[in-house]
Amino acid sequence: MTPEKKKQRRLRNLALLSLLLLAVGGTFAFQAFNQRAINDRLNEVDINVGGRVHDYYNRDTENKDVFVENYGERPIMARIRLSEFLETRQRNEANFTPLVAGTSRDDVENWTTWIPSAGNINDRENSNASNAFDQYASLIFGWERSGQDAPWYMPTFNHDNLDLRTAAAGHARDWIEGNGATDAVTDGATHPGDGIDAYWSAGGSFDNSGPIWPGEEVTNQTAQNLQQDRAPMTMNQWSNLPNEDKIGNFWVVDHNTGWAYWANRLNSEQASSYLLDAAEMTAAIEDKVFNGFYYYGIHVESGLVSPDQHEEFLNDGEQHHAELADLLQGIQNGAMYDDGPNPLPNEDSAPAAFDFSTMRPGRIFTMAGEQYRYLENMGSGNHMIIREGVFAASFNNQDQRLNEWYDNLEPEVQSLVQPVANSFETGAIPTSGVSWPGGIGNWRWIPTNLYEFPEAEDDVTRVDSSGTPRAFALSFADVVRLSGPGRAFPNIWRRLGTGGAPWWTRTPADTGMGWSLLNRNGEGRLEGGNYGGRPAIIINQST
Repeated sequence: MTPEKKKQRRLRNLALLSLLLLAVGGTFAFQAFNQRAINDRLNEVDINVGGRVHDYYNRDTENKDVFVENYGERPIMARIRLSEFLETRQRNEANFTPLVAGTSRDDVENWTTWIPSAGNINDRENSNASNAFDQYASLIFGWERSGQDAPWYMPTFNHDNLDLRTAAAGHARDWIEGNGATDAVTDGATHPGDGIDAYWSAGGSFDNSGPIWPGEEVTNQTAQNLQQDRAPMTMNQWSNLPNEDKIGNFWVVDHNTGWAYWANRLNSEQASSYLLDAAEMTAAIEDKVFNGFYYYGIHVESGLVSPDQHEEFLNDGEQHHAELADLLQGIQNGAMYDDGPNPLPNEDSAPAAFDFSTMRPGRIFTMAGEQYRYLENMGSGNHMIIREGVFAASFNNQDQRLNEWYDNLEPEVQSLVQPVANSFETGAIPTSGVSWPGGIGNWRWIPTNLYEFPEAEDDVTRVDSSGTPRAFALSFADVVRLSGPGRAFPNIWRRLGTGGAPWWTRTPADTGMGWSLLNRNGEGRLEGGNYGGRPAIIINQST
C-alpha cells in the first residue's frame, strides 16, 4: 500500500503494539543432478535450481510484501499459505485470550489458516475460523498502482537450495534465523532493507561483503518484480476465466486449503508479483483491547518445486479444489488449451512437428530452441510469427541485431522463412499527433487517428518475392492490426515480451525516437522510447 494509506495507528494507553511476521521456507523438491562419465571423462552437471521466498515487513507502516524469487537456472513452481494469530489482554487481566479458541502464540502449527470465500479473496470464509479475523485485520493482496511500473527488490544472496531460510527484511523474522521466537522482539532478518513500501528502486545495489547477510559475498543490483497480469483470485474465479487466460503472472488461491499458487512457471531470475502487499489492523482492535495489549501475527509457509514434480502439491494429504490438478498441469504445460496436433507451448519441437494452419492467433510454441507467438495466417501457406523473448537493441541498431539473430537460427527454420522487402517505407508518427481512447486497458492501446498518417498506416508487412528471407521488426501499423479480441495481442497486457519486456517497432516517432511497446504498469503501451529488439519472421508451410 502507498505510505499515505498505511497510517500508523497508535492505541490509547497501549503499552505493546506488535505485528509479528514469520517467514518459513517450504520444502524444496528439485530434480537431482548427478555426475556422469563419458569416454573416461568425469563430468559434473552442476545446475543450480532453487527459489527464495521474500518477506519485507515494517510494523510501523504496516507494509508487508510477500513474493517468490527464482534465483536458479531452471523454472520452478511456487505456492504460499498464510495463517494468523491474535490474542488480547486487558490491563486488569493476568493472561492473554486468543481470538480463536485452542490456538496459542508459541505453536504456529495451530494458528488459523487464512481461507478466503470462494468468490472474493478479500473476504475471509464465513464458515471457517479465519472469519474471526475479518473484524480486526485487513490483508491487502496483489500489487497495483495507477501509472506505475512493477516494484523493485534486492535479489537474494543465498543460493543454497538446501537452506530453507527466507529473504526476510525489516521487522520480518525468518523462522529458522529467529529460532522460532514469537515475542515480537527477537531479530530474525536475513536480507537488507527496512521493510517499508518501495524501499528498493531502479539502479540500486547492495554489497554483501562480510558477509552481512546469509549467502554469497557479492554486490547485487536491484531487479524488478513481474507485473501481475491480474489481481490474486480464488479457484472458483479462476475456473470462470477463458482457457487462454488461465495461465499467467498472477496468484490463484485454493479456498479449500488456503494455498496460493503462482499461475505460471517462474523462470530463471524472475520474481513473482506480490501475493500480499500490506497487513493493516482495523480501528476495531482499539475497541477490543481499549486499555490493554494485543498480539497479532502472520505465519508464511511456502512450497517450491520443479515443474515436473508438481504432483507433490497434490500428494500432501489435503483436500484440494477439484480443479487444482488442471491448474498445475496447465502451469507445467504453459497453457490450458488443446489446439489439435501441435506440441505444448513449452515442448521444444522441430518445425515438422507443427501444423500452423490449426494455430490460433496468440498461441505460444517452442520451435528449434526458440519460443514464439503465432501472429496470423497470411494465406498461401504463409504464417507470421514473433519471438517471445526480447534482446538488447537500440532503435538505430535493431536491424543489425535482428540480422544477427536470424543468422543463428537453425537451418531447418531458415529454410521456411519467406522474403520480405529489403527496406520499408515506414513513415513517421509524432507522439503528440496520436489520439487514444480513454479508460484502463485502452490508453495507448489502439489509436483512433492512424489514418492521418497514411505512409505509416500503409507500412504493413507482406511477403515480397523481390526481397530477402530475413527477420524484421513489426511496424506501428502491424501492431495495431494484430491487436484486439481474437487476435495475436488480444489485450494490452499480451503485447509485451517474456517477463513483461518492452520492444521496438520499426516506425520512427519524434526526432531521435522510435515507437515501442512500453511496459507501463504491465500494459504494452505504444509509446516513444528506447528499448529492445523482438524479431518477427514469415514462414511457409505448404500442405
